[in-house]
Amino acid sequence: MVELARTSAELEVPATLGALGDIAAFVLRLAGRAGLGKGPAYRIRLAVDELATNIVMHGYRGGDGRITVRGRSGPGRVQISIADSAPAFDPVEGRLPPAPGIPPERRRIGGLGIHLALTSVDEFSYVRRDGRNISTLTVNAEGTDPCPPRP
Repeated sequence: MVELARTSAELEVPATLGALGDIAAFVLRLAGRAGLGKGPAYRIRLAVDELATNIVMHGYRGGDGRITVRGRSGPGRVQISIADSAPAFDPVEGRLPPAPGIPPERRRIGGLGIHLALTSVDEFSYVRRDGRNISTLTVNAEGTDPCPPRP
């Protein structure tokens, strides 16, 4: 298992679409500190962006709210936790796997972005604690062994 550095960073932003750029920059800075290549850095940024967008659009539904993003990085590994106080939502339960045999116009709307986000990371976990949704995503550099594989 690759150890994460004890150093960590935190960003708290309003739950608005305008804050997504700040979140992406925060994630990419951590990916850079960890020495992730373009592929793994893109995967963690994409996954965090998808989850943060869902928090803004579906969790808070455009209302007031805050998103707290915490990150830790170590050589070849980045871990990001996203926390919000929106209604409980487990991304694993909300994801929609691709349905290749069903025409797009007949597919259920929603959930595919979450599926793409969760399958682009090496590890994912969700908990509801103290009235907050907390999703934790981890990406390893190419060529490093992940910790226990996700289910």
